[in-house]
Amino acid sequence: MRKQWLLFSQTVTILVAVWFVLITLKPEWLQRPLQWNSQVHVLEAPDNGAATSSAGSLRFAAKKASPAVVSINTSSRKQNLPDHAKDPWFRYFFGDQDESSPNAGLGSGVIVSPEGYVLTNNHVIESADEITVILNDGRTTRAKLVGTDPDTDLAVLKIKMDKLPVMVMSNSDQLQVGDVVLAIGNPFGVGQTVTSGIVSALGRNQLGINTFENFIQTDAAINPGNSGGALVDVQGNLLGINTAIYSRSGGSMGIGFAIPVSTARQVLEGIVKDGQVVRGWIGVEPTEITPDLAKTFNVQRDNGVIITGVLQTGPAFKAGVRPGDVLLAVEGQQVQTVAELLTRVSALKPGQPAHMTVLRQSDQIEVMVTPGQRPKAKSPHR
Repeated sequence: MRKQWLLFSQTVTILVAVWFVLITLKPEWLQRPLQWNSQVHVLEAPDNGAATSSAGSLRFAAKKASPAVVSINTSSRKQNLPDHAKDPWFRYFFGDQDESSPNAGLGSGVIVSPEGYVLTNNHVIESADEITVILNDGRTTRAKLVGTDPDTDLAVLKIKMDKLPVMVMSNSDQLQVGDVVLAIGNPFGVGQTVTSGIVSALGRNQLGINTFENFIQTDAAINPGNSGGALVDVQGNLLGINTAIYSRSGGSMGIGFAIPVSTARQVLEGIVKDGQVVRGWIGVEPTEITPDLAKTFNVQRDNGVIITGVLQTGPAFKAGVRPGDVLLAVEGQQVQTVAELLTRVSALKPGQPAHMTVLRQSDQIEVMVTPGQRPKAKSPHR
């Protein structure tokens, strides 16, 4: 037993001595087995293109729609400087005012036909002397202004190029709150950008942006430079033209507005066909009924549109409409708000009599109004 213990002790002593020599002279010999055992095994997905798309990806919608969204650069010559700007004392304090350098603008647009028609916002190209369109593939060309419609803040341009990408128009009337949408444009001039969100609300009006307002509200990020760009659905089809944001900082705060494609298509067809959008007009000042107005005009009704003013010699005045009348329907379509009345009347053809239902105190009467053509609007200050 004593011999075995002695043998064990000697063996341990020799092994410790060998270990000490190795760790001092060849430490890598002891570390190498640790490196061999530290190998990590991972699983890699196959590189087979479409299969790598995660569920819910919007890459195909973006790929389909993006080529038809263009960047728009504008330039305009500065107006002549006032006489006092040339005064030596004025120039001493405020410096030389260069009237030769042009003003530059930036926005977006959407190619909507193989003939080269491009939809954008009126405020993007307003007062521009030169309009340049830059396609997503890098091609650049000058654009011709076909016409504008300040009432909806839309404009139509035309470019001449071969093999133009064209965006397919969807049906914006079928949109529902919660539907997923993409906003495509060139924010701040950084280059084409795609953002996503949902439809937050429909039929937004009384925002003071346009005369005719029926906006799609979305939380997809829209920033300066996105104006005139596309709002598209998950199939990559056009739903609207991005036009404005609500912001306190100048950047996106999750409240953006787009003009529905149904409105944009009407404007496009009107401008291409007639050079302008022809709308009906009857010459009244409408206001939505409030309890105070109902009491003032002795109206037994708490909703609808009351006529607070009528333009003398206007179509409505000639038909017998008077202040205090409540307009109930136009061509059989009910009217509940001022926005609905504007929409119904603007859809009428000038010179063609239209049937309207009016409530005068407690009597409901029928009148035939022959609308005129709506006067051309001035562009709103933005």
